[in-house]
Amino acid sequence: MSGMFAIYLREMLILRKRLLRQLASMSVSPLLYLAAFGFGMGRGVKVGAHSYLEFLIPGLVAMTSMTQAFAIGSEINIARFYWHIFEEFQAAPITNISYVAGEVLAGVTRALFSVLLIVAIAAVSGVSLSYNLYFWVAAGLNSFVFASLAVGLAMLVKSHSDQALLTNFFITPMAFLGGTFFPVARMPTWVQRILYFLPLTHASEAIRTAAFGERPPGSSFLVLAALGTLLFIFAFLSVKRSLE
Repeated sequence: MSGMFAIYLREMLILRKRLLRQLASMSVSPLLYLAAFGFGMGRGVKVGAHSYLEFLIPGLVAMTSMTQAFAIGSEINIARFYWHIFEEFQAAPITNISYVAGEVLAGVTRALFSVLLIVAIAAVSGVSLSYNLYFWVAAGLNSFVFASLAVGLAMLVKSHSDQALLTNFFITPMAFLGGTFFPVARMPTWVQRILYFLPLTHASEAIRTAAFGERPPGSSFLVLAALGTLLFIFAFLSVKRSLE
């Protein structure tokens, strides 16, 4: 446990040092999407019983928590390839599971910071949603999934530039196809079947349903929890492999 908290504390100290810049960076994309899609389309556009702006905010929560959780992979790569911190972790009495847990927890924390920022932006914009326990559990599970994926992939890449390729192949498609900007139910049936293989689709559905004050489907939580667990194991095995 002490090893995990040591890893986590290091990441939090880095985040604190860059906090203002990080918050500014985290707010850019949500503000742009709100301006382009939310305010640009106007409050008169409806998606079911809700305005498009109300529909969009939970999607931005899902998308931003995904991208910020996955961004922990870049921090790991910088530590590995430029600062050579990973070699110091190897020499320290820190187990592989502690290292993975600390990095994943740091990714989840970054992601939840970004969620709080979007909630604040929504409040300033006059959007009233329900931020209940289901909402935060769904956001936390989504962050857990992509932080675990980031740690696992960060151990496999051979250079820092490869991280951008991973973002283009894994994150960008999900950001636009995972039910963030449009209802998946409006797509053709065969497309819906494909999109429901994306974890972000389940996260968007759970977060949005909770934000509308309804109970999300239990299947979405199960999928996210199961996938997060598998990816955490993948991250652990990736760290173990990198030491061989």
